[in-house]
Amino acid sequence: MECSDGSNGGGAASNASALRWKILRRALLRGTSSNSDKISEVGLKRVSRKATLGFNLIPFQVMDGHSEENSDVQRDVCFCYTLPIQNSPTILQYQRVESRADLNDFEVCKRYNIDNTGIVCQWPSEDVLAYYCLLHANMFRHKRVIELGSGYGLAGLVIALATEALEVVITDGNPQVVDYIQRSIDANSGAFRASKVKSRVLHWNHEKAIDFSNRFDIIVASDCTFFKEFHKDLAQTIRFLLSKVGPSEAILLSPKRGDTLEKFLLEIEDSGLQHNITEIYDSEVWSRHQNFANGDDSWANYEKDHCYPLLVRITWTQDD
Repeated sequence: MECSDGSNGGGAASNASALRWKILRRALLRGTSSNSDKISEVGLKRVSRKATLGFNLIPFQVMDGHSEENSDVQRDVCFCYTLPIQNSPTILQYQRVESRADLNDFEVCKRYNIDNTGIVCQWPSEDVLAYYCLLHANMFRHKRVIELGSGYGLAGLVIALATEALEVVITDGNPQVVDYIQRSIDANSGAFRASKVKSRVLHWNHEKAIDFSNRFDIIVASDCTFFKEFHKDLAQTIRFLLSKVGPSEAILLSPKRGDTLEKFLLEIEDSGLQHNITEIYDSEVWSRHQNFANGDDSWANYEKDHCYPLLVRITWTQDD
């Protein structure tokens, strides 16, 4: 999903609105762009929060001969991520890569009452989450781990390959996305060693996940708090999934995005859980954030509130 910049003032808001309609028009039309569309490209980037590379913490290359020249005809693509650790292991990850909207996506969203953000692209907070998990691999050793709202699931794949987790379940509410996750799991199955890795369609309604009740030592998720209508279900799902035996926690990386993170954390408190927030949790992530905030044009329209993910750790209250 591409979000507006929240500009104030009637003229600025009107202009941004017109540009957002151009994004939608370009996604739906199958013809070539007009000259006027090309002229407004800078403006389109200004109202879009989508990042081409994001924080770019885990280097990757495109496999399967994909290039910008054939991106309109090749729907699925395989990325090869090289993990920045000893022996430089690689992860293969399948994604959909195309610039046009598929009307079937909207039908799926309506049928399952979900949003389509997971299939649009790999979002920057997922890259940061994967990097964070890689740097803190010891916390996952011999643990049962689940990723919620994973999109294409880079963080879950990293945990499965590099941390010696006992079990990793990578989930999303969109069955289309879960199909891609399973393809990636199959492509990397030989590298997971003793870790049991699987994908699953999981909506944030714990009644449909009864077999997962209090099963997981660690929950991870990135940028899952944007939609306020899902806050209560997400908070209840975290409470439902967290193990009550031994230490357990949920690790979320989410931008503030106005008051959306704050509102979600109120639901966490109402669910009987406690939380803490850390702004500077890794020197490299913080350094790249500062570069973007100071005008590095490799990330158009970077804005801290919308783009920089805070580290949120959620645990049971001490009385539980």
